[in-house]
Amino acid sequence: MKTILLFLVVLIATKSFLSQQPNQQPGDTNTYIITKNDGTEYIGKILSDDGREILIHTKSLGKIYLTKSDVKSIVLISDQKSVIRGEYHASGPFTTRHAFTTNALPITKGENYTMLNLYGPEAHFAITNHLNIGIMSTWLASPLVLAIKYTIPTKNQKLNFSIGSLFGTSGYFNSFEGYGGLHFGNVTYGDRKNNITFSAGYGYLSNINQKITSRMLVEPGTYNSTDGYSFLFKYKEYSSKILLQGPIISLAGIARVGAKASFIFDSMFGVFYDADRYNIFGDVEVIKEASPPSFFNGIYRQKVTLNQQVFALFLMPGMRFQTKENKAFQVSLAGVAVFDQGENNSIPIPMCTWFFKF
Repeated sequence: MKTILLFLVVLIATKSFLSQQPNQQPGDTNTYIITKNDGTEYIGKILSDDGREILIHTKSLGKIYLTKSDVKSIVLISDQKSVIRGEYHASGPFTTRHAFTTNALPITKGENYTMLNLYGPEAHFAITNHLNIGIMSTWLASPLVLAIKYTIPTKNQKLNFSIGSLFGTSGYFNSFEGYGGLHFGNVTYGDRKNNITFSAGYGYLSNINQKITSRMLVEPGTYNSTDGYSFLFKYKEYSSKILLQGPIISLAGIARVGAKASFIFDSMFGVFYDADRYNIFGDVEVIKEASPPSFFNGIYRQKVTLNQQVFALFLMPGMRFQTKENKAFQVSLAGVAVFDQGENNSIPIPMCTWFFKF
């Protein structure tokens, strides 16, 4: 009996001693990112967790005890390649965008994000794992552009295709009379950290009708017909509509240069041709010099097809800094060059963009 009692006392004491020790997890070889309430991040392996404290092992600081109440989140890092020099390189939905163009990498359903540019906002929604729908505009809410992209993955995870379209309208600037569009296809090779994308598409653009409110009178002219009558024309209003259309290609990419930084390159080259100009003369007054004279008002429409070619080149290198998985900042030094019948014009366009995941 004494032996049994002694064995029970030793067993209870051993159990009590072990219950006070941290739960060892010798088999857990996973790497975690532990974020404290003040934003401090640690990347390492969890050695123990007793519910009050956790013991982690980091490459840079060694073993560290953290009070559980000070820990905001513990996230498993599934891709060990995301850890660079002891820091975590977040991916997220922003990696599917360059400066202006997009690549063929898919967005997981629910990875919605917004972009705040100097010229205006964008919002993009991942409807499914392959379908992305967004809206783009300026801070004046006009013009408006609808963006649609559908990703087509392959058996090779580094090779992806996508098709998409941009549909634009001038909005309330001109009673929605201006319009444009771009329909494209993408092929992307690489992952979310390093990739290159080639795109090709076809775009078209109709400018906003320029209606001159002050009447523009054309010098009167006469026309002698075969029957001897003379006609006098007066043009009171003038408006024009120019349609530019042509192929557009793009080469863009993302290259990781650090745990929190990536180099972004974007470009577009377009050849626009067959610009159809419609000259519309409103309220044309035709005076027929006869006895008695007759008057009537009408609309005279003239279509002129211009076979000239206009070349446009868009270049935008930049840097993206992503300190958190749900937000990033990007700065770009862009430029646009237009070559039109020997006249070359270039415009610098510096860009700043804020990304937010929601």
